[in-house]
Amino acid sequence: MTIKMAVLLGTFSLALSGCGTAVTVLQDDEAAARGLRKQKTYCQSIPRIYSGLAHDFCLLHAPPDPTGVLVPFVLLDLTLSGALDTVALPYTIYRQATDGNIRIYWRPGRG
Repeated sequence: MTIKMAVLLGTFSLALSGCGTAVTVLQDDEAAARGLRKQKTYCQSIPRIYSGLAHDFCLLHAPPDPTGVLVPFVLLDLTLSGALDTVALPYTIYRQATDGNIRIYWRPGRG
């Protein structure tokens, strides 16, 4: 493997690990919720259908990031998440019907 290929693969892996769709579709619900709670989002839950986009919007719907690094990455991820969410629609529609929304903050009386 060449150095150029290794850098490209590493960059792609890093970008995908921050992708809203990868976070919400490929990880379990608690991991996705934990990441959003860590960012102190104001969102209570997100739908599984187009969950990557919802994840990105929830990151934007949080107190401002003091470093200013988060917003540009989220804005870039919106396009990637939109495309991947569309590909994942058959799976996410099924999961939405069977499991409902991904809860970020648990509230008494909500299951």
